[in-house]
Amino acid sequence: MDKINLVAPCLFGVESVAADEFRRMGFEDVVTENGRVLLSGDFNMLARANICSRFAERIMINVGEFNAVTFTELFDGVKALPWEDFIGRDDAFPVNGWSINSQLFSIPDCQSIIKKAIVERLKLKYKINIFPETGSEYKIRFSIMKNSVTMMIDTSGEGLHKRGYRRNSNDAPLKETLAASMCDLARIYPDTKLFDPFCGSGTILIESALMAANIAPGLRRYFAAERFDFIPDKVWREERTRAQDLIRHNIDFSAQGYDIDKNAVELTLQNAKKAGVEKYVKAAVADVRNFTPPNERCLTITNPPYGERLLDVKGAEELYTVMGERFIKGDGQKYYVISPHDEFEQFFGRTADKRRKLYNGMIKCQLFMYFKN
Repeated sequence: MDKINLVAPCLFGVESVAADEFRRMGFEDVVTENGRVLLSGDFNMLARANICSRFAERIMINVGEFNAVTFTELFDGVKALPWEDFIGRDDAFPVNGWSINSQLFSIPDCQSIIKKAIVERLKLKYKINIFPETGSEYKIRFSIMKNSVTMMIDTSGEGLHKRGYRRNSNDAPLKETLAASMCDLARIYPDTKLFDPFCGSGTILIESALMAANIAPGLRRYFAAERFDFIPDKVWREERTRAQDLIRHNIDFSAQGYDIDKNAVELTLQNAKKAGVEKYVKAAVADVRNFTPPNERCLTITNPPYGERLLDVKGAEELYTVMGERFIKGDGQKYYVISPHDEFEQFFGRTADKRRKLYNGMIKCQLFMYFKN
């Protein structure tokens, strides 16, 4: 199998960020679509995407695409795909997925039809009638968008945002892939001095440190495709060795976090240690009302309370005003703040130099960027 077509779902708003990262990894045929990136590569590139991607939610094999408006068309389309190239006669293949703006809207019915179609295809190829499903697990995922069906096999297992360092978090954690996207948009360098006055469980601090040191986010975790029989074990060893060799050592990066919650500060330090970046990350108990960035080139990236789960909206608005007073405009000081509030700039007191629409879960947000002096 020379080349495998891949699908990398990602958060809305970060498609171009993810696509640029894949190009830097060495992928050549990279195409962005709403909420996903399409690409292709060999086994090594599949493993590399899983180990190294900071922004994708999963890496999935694109088995095939077709249009379907009836269950018969869905069955025939699925059955026509080369499932035997991936799934063995003993392997398990549970089916899950979603449908949006399509005539085939019943997820349980779609699951049943797809499962039956795959079984019928494999019956013909393996000349058997019963599949024990006791071998490796190949999670089948389908997406149906406006009657366009994409059939995929999940190679990641747990979502790629689950790096492994954040088993515990505070009440309103920022998704790791979103935090990494914010850091990328803000431009992290090996000598960046970064601050986060609302550090919570430390996600922004840790993702920025991983980025500065060029530590692959998936270097310490396991992936579903490591159990796939058709991918040689040496592929994963080679790609982990490659990622290890690319780590930057002895960098002059520092990330300082603050939070009014002592437990959040302790959690930040614990998570930084689990991520292997404790030498770059510091945290202390402090109120944003006392926050003063140093009078030098530095970067502040933060996710203040929204008024969704923490505080109320009025309390969040008061914080935005305080931030506008404390985030002083100076030479070399840059600020990146994510918020869902449509009038954030009014309370902050300054119009952003640039804005970027991002989604924190189902919450539509803006990344407000202040970088001009």
